[in-house]
Amino acid sequence: MSKVYDVFVVGGGINGSGVARDAAGRGYSVGLAEMNDLASGTSSWSTKLIHGGLRYLEHYEFRLVREALFEREVLLKMAPHIIRPMRFVLPHHKGLRPAWLLRLGLFIYDHLGGRKILPATTTLDLASDPAGRVLKKQFSKAFEYSDCIVNDARLVVLNAMDARDKGAEIFTRTKLISARKSRDGWALQLQSTETGTVRDVSAKLIVNAGGPWVDEILTAAAGENRAANVRLVQGSHIVVRRKFDHPKAYFFQNSDERIFFAIPYEQDYTLIGTTDRDFDGDPSDAKISEDEISYLCDGASQYFTDPVTRDDIVWTFSGVRPLYDDGASKAQEATRDYVLRADGNKDSRIINVFGGKLTTYRRLAEALMAKVEDAIGTRGAPWTKDSALPGGDFEVGDYDAVLSRISSAYPFLEATNRERLVRAYGLKCHEFLGEAKSYQDLGEHFGHGLTSSEVNYLMSEEWARTSADVLWRRSKLGIRFTQEQSERLEKYMREHKQLQNLAAE
Repeated sequence: MSKVYDVFVVGGGINGSGVARDAAGRGYSVGLAEMNDLASGTSSWSTKLIHGGLRYLEHYEFRLVREALFEREVLLKMAPHIIRPMRFVLPHHKGLRPAWLLRLGLFIYDHLGGRKILPATTTLDLASDPAGRVLKKQFSKAFEYSDCIVNDARLVVLNAMDARDKGAEIFTRTKLISARKSRDGWALQLQSTETGTVRDVSAKLIVNAGGPWVDEILTAAAGENRAANVRLVQGSHIVVRRKFDHPKAYFFQNSDERIFFAIPYEQDYTLIGTTDRDFDGDPSDAKISEDEISYLCDGASQYFTDPVTRDDIVWTFSGVRPLYDDGASKAQEATRDYVLRADGNKDSRIINVFGGKLTTYRRLAEALMAKVEDAIGTRGAPWTKDSALPGGDFEVGDYDAVLSRISSAYPFLEATNRERLVRAYGLKCHEFLGEAKSYQDLGEHFGHGLTSSEVNYLMSEEWARTSADVLWRRSKLGIRFTQEQSERLEKYMREHKQLQNLAAE
């Protein structure tokens, strides 16, 4: 007999992992299959923001902005280790949007979403404020407002971990190859992309959270013949050597009426992006184009005194956003709101997730659970609003105290590494640091503070299987690692996995 789940989620991005967590916490039996690593698609290639979406006001998406603004502080309290407040500097560009319009938009932004923790908008004199020192002299005035930044891939992983802790079964590197309607709902076939092993399971209901692959899952796996529902839009970013020393970010306007950000990133870098252009092809093959590189370099160079050139770039990344196809004429005008659609009859329901964004994933999950309850009945009440993600069960204002406790307990850790660990794991640092008194106690050192103790934890608790999982999703240490260091880590993980397999036999 195959296992029967109440809810089976396809897709291990932020929406899929958020739905699995919510459902498991309400008492449903939950399974989740991700064909690659968690957050290996759209969810790890974002601009790293938890924000209301200031620019969405221009497209009159007030409901989306209001919901996202409320969620900023909900998520900040849920995960104060991986999410933190940041001030954004919006210089007034005399040739673009007038100052009164910017101030009006920011007034609405400040008051639309029940802001309690984050400070309100202020006006800056760039001639005297440190934020103006790296900008061209033509920019004399700016507005400074609040949003948050997030470690996007870790947000996904922590939701999946909490789902597992509440009883969900998470299958990474596992692809749904068929879904057939059965007497009790769905008969599903899952195949390991590592071993080829096929697993049969059953589910009363499917949640299709495949992101850019949502239509493919509908047509290929579930056998639903439908027109395209999503508009694939590529967003690309460049990461350059640090352009400024202060902790604020910049919100820049471009002459084509688009906006982009310049954000402090991983201590020594600045992240610049994003672009918006329609995408056609396999989303896993998305790569930044020469035109996008020029666009971002030229746009940033309009503002910074020191121009951004291709020689400054240390890394680029691109992701494909699966926006709901609302018929918008331009990629940047397509809605960022989510759409949930239930297909099939009550006995074989599939709920499809189109669109969405990091900031509203929790609300999306709650809205989807209402459809689950309609299909298979109610188990428990909504619960995630006042919850904490793993490692984040401390108050927003207590981050420095947590960092101080880690510093006292492990004085041998360098300051930059202590902060990296607390920003990634919060109170869960102790689970792999243990009683260590020196780096030697943490096993092999792969470079930049990464040790075998941490890697073993990521493999056993966070589904990491390859060096890319560790270096680009569980952390962003890949930006610092040499090819030799990466290969040594890959060799260690391969051998460690073999030892784990032997021990399990």
